[in-house]
Amino acid sequence: MPTVNVDKEDLLTALGKRYTTEEFDELCFQFGVELEEDTSQQEIAEKQGAKILDGISDRPLYKIDIPANRYDLLCAEGISRGLLVFQGKIKAPLYKAVPPKNGPMHEIRVHPETAKIRPYVVGAILRNIHFTQARYDSFIDLQDKLHNNICRKRTLASMGTHDLDTIQGPFTYEALPPKDIQFVPLNQTERMNGNRLMEFYTPDRHLGKFLHIIRDSPVYPVIFDANHTVCSLPPIINSEHSKIKLTTKNVFIEITATDKTKASIALNTLVCMFSEYCEDKFTVEPVKVVYPDHEEITPDLESREMSTSVEYIKSCTGLNHLSPTEITQLLIKMALEASVNESNPDEISLRIPPTRADVLHSCDVMEDVAIAYGYDNLPRRLPAVSTFGAPFPINKLSDAIRLELALSGFTEVMTLTLCSHDENFAFLRKKDDGKTAVKLANPKTIEYQVIRTSLLPGILKTIESNLKHSLPIKVFEVSDVVFKDDSMDRLSRNERHVAAAYADTDAGFDIIHGLLHRSMTMLHARLVDAKSNELGYFVTQADHPTFFCQSGDIHLRYVDPATQKPVTKVIGAFGWLHPEVLQSFDIPYPISYMEFNLEPFL
Repeated sequence: MPTVNVDKEDLLTALGKRYTTEEFDELCFQFGVELEEDTSQQEIAEKQGAKILDGISDRPLYKIDIPANRYDLLCAEGISRGLLVFQGKIKAPLYKAVPPKNGPMHEIRVHPETAKIRPYVVGAILRNIHFTQARYDSFIDLQDKLHNNICRKRTLASMGTHDLDTIQGPFTYEALPPKDIQFVPLNQTERMNGNRLMEFYTPDRHLGKFLHIIRDSPVYPVIFDANHTVCSLPPIINSEHSKIKLTTKNVFIEITATDKTKASIALNTLVCMFSEYCEDKFTVEPVKVVYPDHEEITPDLESREMSTSVEYIKSCTGLNHLSPTEITQLLIKMALEASVNESNPDEISLRIPPTRADVLHSCDVMEDVAIAYGYDNLPRRLPAVSTFGAPFPINKLSDAIRLELALSGFTEVMTLTLCSHDENFAFLRKKDDGKTAVKLANPKTIEYQVIRTSLLPGILKTIESNLKHSLPIKVFEVSDVVFKDDSMDRLSRNERHVAAAYADTDAGFDIIHGLLHRSMTMLHARLVDAKSNELGYFVTQADHPTFFCQSGDIHLRYVDPATQKPVTKVIGAFGWLHPEVLQSFDIPYPISYMEFNLEPFL
């Protein structure tokens, strides 16, 4: 949860009431946030002889923990406004995007080359804003919090704020080679190109951690004004030329992004919070974004319409005694415009303001009703049935096999469920038939493209990362893999697999074979003849592309619970891994490996 530091005196002045720490803590609890600390208590402790904590401001602060999805509460303005609406002291403001009365809207013209790196941009202007030091600091702090939260450390979106009176529109959003970008970065005096800037900020503790986002790209994104003056090099830094100050009256905001939705949410949050300080309160001047094939007007501050069922809210909260009108009053306390549908009294119509991007579904509306009513006031009732918790059989069996493998001298690893397409297929010398692996429609990186169909890629990456350890390396994993399955409602199925690998100068095929036999014995599957009808397991020679020379299939003959008849299935394989597989993962040692499906043993 993000923590927001709010000046105590300023907040209490905005709320129009003096609260004790206990009273404000209770108010925060009722509103759905948490007061982590009141630093004025440190002053009391100091007077009593206790040591005051380092880093405490001269003025008392409230340190408030905010839910990660409430972007509108990441600044003092949002907290005070939200609490005042919650207490019924003010109505939720109506935010407006109003074009300029004199002259056309400012434009951001997007060049097609930006599609190679950060394809989207949104913008807005705060006209005739009045900054004080506290407001300025809060403005900068909100940008930092949004960068670290919804913008995912600037990878999805990054903000640039500029003194509009120092630059001139129309603006252009371009992507150029780093050597062709020349400007003086924020708070610096040296003029740098893109390459020099990367070198200069590499040791910087604050900005150095963002350089990787564009460093290896052949082109860097850049915002120019009409005079071809650099405004910003997103997502790294703004230009000193357009730096905003306490005296700034007109703020031009641009947000470049790889995720357009996140950029729009960040822009709406920023302008809605600080349009309060504009001469025309809660009014924002929009900007036209001109793409090569279409145009857009940003920001979109229109309220979203949705509806929810009164019965659904009552069934989840237990507030059966509330009327639909009373429920709408609770939603109004949470800054949602709500009314009972005249044609259907069981339905509540809502208009969701641009500050509440977290409201996506009826369950979000229901949660706001519960918060406004008070979690501690919700009806308490005993469940209709009495049950006792117990582990799922597959988890209980998994724990048992984990213990057995650990007692055999192997170390457990837990690897990622997602892997790249090549790691799941090409690196294992397999072909993708399109019917096996579940693929992500929009993977963030090439490292997370498919859900693994084998535990082998993760285990090999673990071994590759631990090659400096002494040999032999003996590891195992008991976890799920996923396969496509059209017979299932979700079109996929999970399988619990057991896998173990032995890496040494000698591949240790006998050790893996012995571990397999020990595991089967523990699972009460004895070794039987392949030609007999006895229940148990047996192995047959096989030719798998992942293995080299000596490999085999693991067969299990067991009674199918559904038909109560004996069935024989191939549940896994074992053998020496192929040298090409090892080479794909940069492993210089031979490895013997086994993997089998655990679920038939239930």
